[in-house]
Amino acid sequence: MHDPAPVHAVAPLRISFVGGGTDFPHWFDEHGGAVLSTTIDHFVRVRIRPRDDRQVRVRSVDRGQLVAYHLDRGPEYDGVMDLAKAAIERVRVPDGLDMEIASEAPAGSGLGGSSALVTAVVAGLAMLGGRTYTAEELARLAYAIEREDLGISGGWQDQYASAFGGFNLLEFSREGVAVTPVRVASDTLDRLQRSLLLCYTGAVRRDVGLIDAQISLFRRGREETLLGMKQLTEMAYAMRDAVEAGQVDELGPMLDDAFESKKRMNPHVAEHTPIEAMLAAAREAGATGGKICGAGGGGYLLIAGPPAAHGSLRARLEAVGGQLAPFAFHPGGVRSRRGDRVWTPST
Repeated sequence: MHDPAPVHAVAPLRISFVGGGTDFPHWFDEHGGAVLSTTIDHFVRVRIRPRDDRQVRVRSVDRGQLVAYHLDRGPEYDGVMDLAKAAIERVRVPDGLDMEIASEAPAGSGLGGSSALVTAVVAGLAMLGGRTYTAEELARLAYAIEREDLGISGGWQDQYASAFGGFNLLEFSREGVAVTPVRVASDTLDRLQRSLLLCYTGAVRRDVGLIDAQISLFRRGREETLLGMKQLTEMAYAMRDAVEAGQVDELGPMLDDAFESKKRMNPHVAEHTPIEAMLAAAREAGATGGKICGAGGGGYLLIAGPPAAHGSLRARLEAVGGQLAPFAFHPGGVRSRRGDRVWTPST
């Protein structure tokens, strides 16, 4: 007799301050990479209800999509809910299920939503099946589903951010991934939070090949790409040190430097988007710096500025098409719940 109680899983999205692009194996296997990021209170939520047959139904609340298939025949990977399908296949569920997914950020927004979705689905299925994973195992499994099973280009940072949660320095090397919490005082964290704005540009990244272009530029030995990646790696440590020292005012100019290095790494990240115009408008209205979140091509901007300037910043950004998204730092990673029981990665 199946337990009909549903499983509810939730995984946080993240903002990356600096270092994105250095979390790709083609770079960090030889040079090492580092990312400074924090999870935020925007989430992917997954609800799983077990069935007593072999049917699988997956519905996206925000996309209005529904797919259905039989476990014995397997799914068709056609671009509709492929992440969830691949996670279900990889975990090898014994019986059918109904799954409902809701994300607070669109795909391609630069907040790690795709990886948070996979992480939440796997965590929900783990609770449903009585499995245990460490945060490391969960992150690696989510990576394998995205990058190996589906062949989606990308790095390692998002899976680790969502699985571990919190404000971390992520270090990447051939030997593995090290997750080190940033030692930041609560008053510094509060000042940092109050200095930041998250602005949606009005469009998400489509399949414009930005990640593949970056890899190609690296493999061709383009000097500016190599220099940009080296600078991004170094900046992750410098920004971590500034935050730990309470030097919140330094963050804005460092975000500007990070964006310049991002463009050096891949000169196409802001092409055919309002990104540069929005960042220029923000600086005119009092911002001390800003950068894109994610690989570029649209999505969200992270902007720093004194709280006293936030009113004018909001007005200026909205005037050029920006949409401000309230957010707060979130200290936790993925978790699942079934009734009064809670599943989190094991230690």
